[in-house]
Amino acid sequence: MALQKTRVSTLGVERIQLLKVPLDIVPPETLSDVIFGLLDETKESSRHEGKNIVLLSLKDLLRARRNSEYRDFISKAALVIPISRCLVSGARFLCGKTPRRYMPFNFVVSILTLLEKREFTIYLLGGGKHVLQVTEKHIRQTFPKLRIVGRYLGAFRKQEEKTLVEAIRKAAPSLLLVGKGVRGGELWIARNNAYLNRGLRLWCSDLFSVFAEQRSRPSDAVFDRGLEWVGYCFRNPLRLLRLFSYMRYKVLLLGYKLFKKK
Repeated sequence: MALQKTRVSTLGVERIQLLKVPLDIVPPETLSDVIFGLLDETKESSRHEGKNIVLLSLKDLLRARRNSEYRDFISKAALVIPISRCLVSGARFLCGKTPRRYMPFNFVVSILTLLEKREFTIYLLGGGKHVLQVTEKHIRQTFPKLRIVGRYLGAFRKQEEKTLVEAIRKAAPSLLLVGKGVRGGELWIARNNAYLNRGLRLWCSDLFSVFAEQRSRPSDAVFDRGLEWVGYCFRNPLRLLRLFSYMRYKVLLLGYKLFKKK
């Protein structure tokens, strides 16, 4: 059986390794304590850096295995939350552990709900002008006590980046929410990690489009069955090619199970 190391953080989050990529086990009933605990740690730490949260898909896991920069970002993240059903089944197969899988939109809404209770702050980065405006409007309506301390379009120019990073640092949001349009995507957070806010940072690619009602999200029932990919394939048939990645993943799981020693 494959050796898969685990560790438990001071917040009670259990981290396992799936194909050498970390996954965290965060039951819904502990999410509140974990989020507020991470925010408390950023206040108490003498280091400037904040806490990154990663929503990990199968595509991301395979990317982390071949891209050292992305793998380093994942490994140093404060939380790595699985969003693909096959990651949960893979963890159960290799480690005998069952991480909790979250729908990205619902996960972010849960965090915003928690932050609103204490009237914390967020900064929105990403999307086009209309998407960002509608997203901000809907967040203000849904979470009236949550303070938005800044927003910026995703397609900013390279020469604007230093000013933007400084603005985020000075705004010191409890949560920096980053979406599509930002150069480098999720790795933009990694590359500016030491200069951003001391709070939480989270990348969620389609989140702003969902808030702006330009893109629908799968129903809870469809997501729970792991069938959300069907809808994605209808929107973009090329996603069917990801079946090859899924097959590769299954082969990797079997190889680790058979050939990795305890």
